[in-house]
Amino acid sequence: MKIHNPFRTAFVATLGVGAGIAILMAVQNLGLVLLYVGTALFLSLGIDPVVSFLERRGLARWLAVTITVVLILGIFGGLVSIILSVVVPQITQLVQQITRLISAQNLMDDVATWLHDVFPNLDVDLVLESAQKWLLGSWTDVGGQLINATLLFAQGLMGAFIVLILTIYLTASTPSLKSAVYQLVPASKRGRFVDIAEQITDSVGFYVMGQVSLGAINGVLSFFYLSIINAPFPAVLAVVAFCGSLIPLVGTITGSTFIVLACLLPEVGSPGAAIAAGVYYLIYMQIEAYVISPRIMGRAVAVPGAVVVIAALAGGALGGLLGALVAIPIAASLLIVYRQVVIPQMNER
Repeated sequence: MKIHNPFRTAFVATLGVGAGIAILMAVQNLGLVLLYVGTALFLSLGIDPVVSFLERRGLARWLAVTITVVLILGIFGGLVSIILSVVVPQITQLVQQITRLISAQNLMDDVATWLHDVFPNLDVDLVLESAQKWLLGSWTDVGGQLINATLLFAQGLMGAFIVLILTIYLTASTPSLKSAVYQLVPASKRGRFVDIAEQITDSVGFYVMGQVSLGAINGVLSFFYLSIINAPFPAVLAVVAFCGSLIPLVGTITGSTFIVLACLLPEVGSPGAAIAAGVYYLIYMQIEAYVISPRIMGRAVAVPGAVVVIAALAGGALGGLLGALVAIPIAASLLIVYRQVVIPQMNER
């Protein structure tokens, strides 16, 4: 191919490369915003079945959205209050003990005397001086980590607030958003597109509601059973069971392992409680896998186990825990497209 104007060709190519780089940089800079929007869209599709259920009972959409959001916030607030009511007193007690230990007047003298008695040939002053320097350096590192953790916590709260606002807006305007997207499709293909899009949104919604239902069942049953066997902190461990069940594939077994180990804590736990909890969760996981989950998740798209593992790993690598959660309904949506669009087109050729 003969190039008549090399300068113009090179200039246009340079502009194309520059535009591509600019777009990639913009996407990278907007990564957090895109994550917020994607999370809000995922949550709005998840609570849309509840809103639609209330709408079918004669409620206006704005009232159905308000009731649903208030209900979800109430449940979330209850879980947080349960955790804080148990964890905060324990943290306060630990801080008081540490403060009392540090404020002891003769602590260093007692330590020096004990070291002299046990190790008479040891240079106690040098050891204590080195220990003090190490502690000071460690506290500096700990202080920096606490500051970073505080900033991350504040950023997380702000992100949660933004996602909440976006979720409310997207849920309230879901019908109009769907209608606007559908209008972009040619009229000859719009009916088929609408049918597949509705299947995808319904699948995502039923998937989210199904995972939340599984978590609620596991959390409630765990609370009653752990209370019966006198496990430590049954309310907190029930919340752990609930949160674990929200994570597909490995969440239940991970949460169950944590609960069994928590039952072995000294002074508050016991081997008997740990064994009882381990036997219970072994039985529960079988019932959940073969009885509860098929009935609750029956309206969502069935995803093969291998696809679940691959999707969870890929989503986790790209977006962390949230990416792993969102990846599975995305994989289910791609399966719908594959089964109802790609395969029919291939069979027609």
